[in-house]
Amino acid sequence: MKIEILGTGCPKCEGLKANAEAAVKELGLDAEISKVSDIVEIANRGALMTPALSIDGEIRVAGKVATVDELKELLTL
Repeated sequence: MKIEILGTGCPKCEGLKANAEAAVKELGLDAEISKVSDIVEIANRGALMTPALSIDGEIRVAGKVATVDELKELLTL
């Protein structure tokens, strides 16, 4: 599973990354978490608002910091 945090490095982006890392750890998943900070690349991926979270290439969260519980639900679908 590939999880990407799309954002320019603001505190909300960092919060979403921390929550994603916590959700992956709590679920015991084997996932790669990376960050995309290039604004052109973020726009090309269709993220109209940041922070955004992509799971295996699909934008699943945009414009908010999802909680650990929200992310755990998304990761187990």
